[in-house]
Amino acid sequence: MTPLQFLSRAKKKEFPSVCLFLGSESYNRRRCKEALLVESRLEPEYIDAAETPLAAIIDDARALSLFATERLIYVTNAEAAMPRSSRAAAAAEVEEDTGIDEGTSGGSDPTPLEAYMKSPTPGVILIIEATRYDFEGDDKAKNERARKFYGAVDEVVEFKRFAPDDARTEVDRIARARRVQMEPAAIDALVEALAADVGRIEVELEKLSLYGKPVRAEDLSLLVPDARQSTIFALVNALGQRNRAKSLEVLDALVREGEYLPLALTFLATQFRMALVAKEANLRSAMQVQGHFQKQGVPMWGSRAEQVSVTANKFSKTQLERGLHLIFETDRDLRSARPDDRTVIENFVVKLCG
Repeated sequence: MTPLQFLSRAKKKEFPSVCLFLGSESYNRRRCKEALLVESRLEPEYIDAAETPLAAIIDDARALSLFATERLIYVTNAEAAMPRSSRAAAAAEVEEDTGIDEGTSGGSDPTPLEAYMKSPTPGVILIIEATRYDFEGDDKAKNERARKFYGAVDEVVEFKRFAPDDARTEVDRIARARRVQMEPAAIDALVEALAADVGRIEVELEKLSLYGKPVRAEDLSLLVPDARQSTIFALVNALGQRNRAKSLEVLDALVREGEYLPLALTFLATQFRMALVAKEANLRSAMQVQGHFQKQGVPMWGSRAEQVSVTANKFSKTQLERGLHLIFETDRDLRSARPDDRTVIENFVVKLCG
């Protein structure tokens, strides 16, 4: 079940007896919890699975309250109830504070939950929150393990991270609701800078609502501390236009902000590789660039496609190949003895824009 489906059911007051909230995305999870609170009009109760065995949690859910005929119970840290299969597994997760001693098998037996699912207590809404792990990368196997452990629960809401395009749509909606006027380029830069984490972006939009005037992309590095990445993209754009003065100006801003300059070089390498692909494929517009990379399974949105298209048009195939060679040399110099990163990058800018 998607978060939107859960929200739709909540508005109809179709509440599940038991539901598993799975995944680490916080924005939609908060929306679902708020919808439950508003539509059910119940005061939530919280039980920490790191402190209470699963059997005791189920016993609590079965108990009839003397003061209310309906209850809303949240089981937090649900991963803590999962057994550790080995000492190695326990050591790998020791940084996770689950309340289970390192090196023990730990965990609970899911049997009580399976029995409860056959006859849940009327009027009780039990929400199990397994929100520590994501659906991709290193967390994927752990997330699937949590899903399997709570496999008796039929209703599962998956809180996956937003794709860039979906994040832009949601950010635009939030900005209008907050009455924050933002240029499209500013929305793109904010989404890119905060890695499409809509929960974090919503917090920043709340702050930007106090700005009092339209927000431009160049304003973000001052207004949003975590948006220094937007300045890196400005450097990439200036180099793509072969504007030496602007490139050195943006580089100076990055140095003053304490930015890690090898990261800027990494973004630039990606830009040049994509521009070279666009040049070799004879892509002449941003729309063609976007369509080509999306067919290859490479994430590509409008503003990024425009950057790649501009770079491909500004540089010839030979110049792009030379640029990639210079990037290789600069990366090598950054790893060797040198005066400082800034000197190496400035030398690169002068060569590239010459």
